[in-house]
Amino acid sequence: MEEEIVEVQFKGERKEFYLNKNNLSFKIGDYVTVEVERGEDLGKVIQKGKLSARKRISKDDKIGVIRRLADKKDLEKFTKLVSKELDALKTCHAKVEEHGLKMKLVDAEWQFDGNKISFYFTAEKRVDFRQLVKDLAAIFKTRIELKQIGVRDEARRIGGCGRCGCKLCCTTFLTDFEPVTLRAAKDQRLSLNPSQISGICGRLMCCLMYERNFYKEQVKKFPKEGKEFAVGQREPERVSGLDIFKEMIELTNPEGFRRKLPLEEFDQTAVDYTSRKNKQTQPSKEPEVGQENQENPA
Repeated sequence: MEEEIVEVQFKGERKEFYLNKNNLSFKIGDYVTVEVERGEDLGKVIQKGKLSARKRISKDDKIGVIRRLADKKDLEKFTKLVSKELDALKTCHAKVEEHGLKMKLVDAEWQFDGNKISFYFTAEKRVDFRQLVKDLAAIFKTRIELKQIGVRDEARRIGGCGRCGCKLCCTTFLTDFEPVTLRAAKDQRLSLNPSQISGICGRLMCCLMYERNFYKEQVKKFPKEGKEFAVGQREPERVSGLDIFKEMIELTNPEGFRRKLPLEEFDQTAVDYTSRKNKQTQPSKEPEVGQENQENPA
């Protein structure tokens, strides 16, 4: 029988996969203790079964084991550890200032068994925090781990809601961050105002990439804005607007009158007036000096 793969969530929206080797009976939302490097941690079951196995991208990564269901004492201990994390963050912040390190602390996370405390931070450059680690180890009497993360990872750990009103994509289903460029906003004809297209991380919103391919393919069906076309028996009109969802084209005549036309009708009757006009205005090629006129030989 194939062992069940379970997805477990920890603090800061950190998610990992574990095997249910002991065939424990639990449901989504239950807390379990899991096997981690050098100890034990506690997290919440958020997915199990076939769907969890499908979500696991890399089959080569080492995967831990679920040890047992968390009981009342485990949950009480976990609550106390969470309450200690704010004090740990304040202590670390004081030490960062003392050493004059250019880093921004984001979060602190105690491992459930108390054998490790992780501090997450952002920084523009690499930071030499060796002395900081020694000081913190002397204070907390446990293993210290400092992890430098990016601003997108910072948003994931803090959490929140996006402009759409839903939970941040990075805290729900995104596993990797895809590069997002301003070209994606241009392809979708969005405002290029940074405040309108940036997430709480200060970077371009990840969702700009979700429908980009649709926009790119759809725009290929339409003529370029600004070009002139003679549609039917009418005088040449300029393409002044596109509706890629309803597949409509807005045309404006020289007097400024605007009308909309279905793309299908436009394709059947439109003649590219701009290209024709450009060809007519191109100067004819003069014969090169010394070139004989073959039609009227001397």
